[in-house]
Amino acid sequence: RGTAVGAATVTAGDEQARPGEDGEFVLPVRQDGGTSVTVTATDAAGNTATEEVPVALRHPGMRAVHMSASAWSSATLREPVMDLVRERRIDTVQLDIKDESGKVGYSSQVPLAQEIGANADLYDAREALDMLHAEGVHVVGRLVAFRDPVLGRASWESGDHQRLVQDTGGSPWSGYGSYSFTNFADPEVREYNIALAEEAAELGFDDILYDYIRRPDGDIDAMRFPGLETSPEKSVADFLADSREAIHEHGAYQGASVFGIAATRPTQIAQDIPMMSEHVDYIAPMVYPSHWGPGEYGVDSPENQPYDITRRSVADFVDQANENGTTEIIPWLQAFSLGVDYGPGEVRAQIEAAEDAGADSFLLWNAACRYDASALAPT
Repeated sequence: RGTAVGAATVTAGDEQARPGEDGEFVLPVRQDGGTSVTVTATDAAGNTATEEVPVALRHPGMRAVHMSASAWSSATLREPVMDLVRERRIDTVQLDIKDESGKVGYSSQVPLAQEIGANADLYDAREALDMLHAEGVHVVGRLVAFRDPVLGRASWESGDHQRLVQDTGGSPWSGYGSYSFTNFADPEVREYNIALAEEAAELGFDDILYDYIRRPDGDIDAMRFPGLETSPEKSVADFLADSREAIHEHGAYQGASVFGIAATRPTQIAQDIPMMSEHVDYIAPMVYPSHWGPGEYGVDSPENQPYDITRRSVADFVDQANENGTTEIIPWLQAFSLGVDYGPGEVRAQIEAAEDAGADSFLLWNAACRYDASALAPT
């Protein structure tokens, strides 16, 4: 939408519109992965004016399940998921690029990944993408960013201590095991993750969904982030801003997985939702009912009330993401049992609750990568 006073026509790509008497016009824009569109206004005499206009990518939505690299390499776990695809119960598969172990599931050509021994070679990325795309499946690549014990240990041993979150004594932060949490403020750590994301987008992953895009939870006064010159929240958001352009250049979307508590406690793990929303195409909050305490969002027993806690928490994220008007909320939902047995009814309750809260897409998480087809209605 815009205004071109005196223009006879306005064009963008193959689309053309005639402005009204006041110069106002509306043009449809086909999304092709670009972040801007060239708009040309032409008057009756043939004079032109051109402007490059930024456009917001809108995610097409998804009904997805999580698959680790090792699960994808197992026909026993892979084929039931492909059956969900063929039965039209899901339209998206989330496949791990780099997981919590710091291992890359396929043979990455990123030099640092090769140097530190990050490649696990569990699956052939091109083969997997071709197989899924042939079935019309949207493929989300999950990239665990800053929890990375492979990069952490290699960096400490090479003397690159600034790449790790440290305690006040200068030792590696040990909250997730020694060397596990790399420093989101370090340029080399950021460049490594963006290089993996860009490589995956170029390979053909449709989305790059970052996980552990945060600081470690715990007392921030006990932590040190070498090189940090702003707040942890802004540094994390700035990383997403740097990454987004590189990912979009290859036609992929960028998402960020966040803690459920981020909507109400943004500084606890450095995930400020309105701030992050400016730099991603969607936010994926992990609103698993089992992870909420009694009374959260006014729900007495969240794990026993999957509909109530999901609807209220997702609605909060939708409200915050809407502050910039372009970011979708695609929640992670619980497809596993913890304190309470979770079957098809509990999964369906969460899906319905998310829809009622304004999020008609979802990702299902089960660390074992086993999913009950009866929880997912064919479309």
